[in-house]
Amino acid sequence: MAAVRRGDDPLAALASLPGVPDAVESVRKAVDRVYGHRVMRRRSTEITSEAALRAARGSAALSGADWGLEEVRRRTDFSAQAEARTVGAALRVTAEAGQLLSVWRQSPTRVLARLHLVAAGGASVGDERIGRPRLADEPAVEAPGCEAVGPLTEAPLPDPAEVAGRLDGLTELVLAPSGAPALVTAAVVHGELLALRPFGSYNGVVARAAERIVLINSGLDPKSICPAEVGHAELGRAAYAAAFAGYLSGTPGGMAAWISHCGRAVELGVRESTAVCEALQRGAA
Repeated sequence: MAAVRRGDDPLAALASLPGVPDAVESVRKAVDRVYGHRVMRRRSTEITSEAALRAARGSAALSGADWGLEEVRRRTDFSAQAEARTVGAALRVTAEAGQLLSVWRQSPTRVLARLHLVAAGGASVGDERIGRPRLADEPAVEAPGCEAVGPLTEAPLPDPAEVAGRLDGLTELVLAPSGAPALVTAAVVHGELLALRPFGSYNGVVARAAERIVLINSGLDPKSICPAEVGHAELGRAAYAAAFAGYLSGTPGGMAAWISHCGRAVELGVRESTAVCEALQRGAA
């Protein structure tokens, strides 16, 4: 995250990179439109619930369990096999994220540990590895049993000392006063957690939930109806990995490409919730 550390307000500096202001403005307009939909005045709770379900489905898909929405909706047992456990992890984490907003404002690392505890609770991972950063020589497997999809990046795992230092730095960035737009902060939190892979499993699920928390906490999406996870999944794992490679590069162009990619994901999440609004308005959902 070297490119993020320069200046008195490094997140605000990222917001001025070429293409980022346009992405920020496009996201803001899209979010304003869905919040202004007439259905939101009467049925926002339903939109929030549906957005959470679709967010979990999208996050699970990126971690190797690409189930149809109706399959996720109807299933009640998520313990039978690897893909089911991954979907269950995404559902639990998405539900838990909304309960941790106030804690995030005080201790993001506590929230991350809790999210991993919730995610890995249904996985075949030894108890001693759940809810704490991995130790030296411990691997990071995104979704135990779904390894066939391969890792998002072939970059070496940062060692525990580097993880601890960079998590401290990320916490400082998140908690420090900043003029950065919510999209920029959310994208950096998401990208840094993907890069660090601090836990032994489900780092992508946790990273996407943390992005969601930032978007809610910032006031951009207070009702949690703009599921970026939907957009990330719709854009596809290859595009996700390519944009993330830009983040890993630490170059201005790479960082701008990652932030813009995250902005596009939010816009696609907005489009999904707008379609839900329209369906409810027609009485079709």
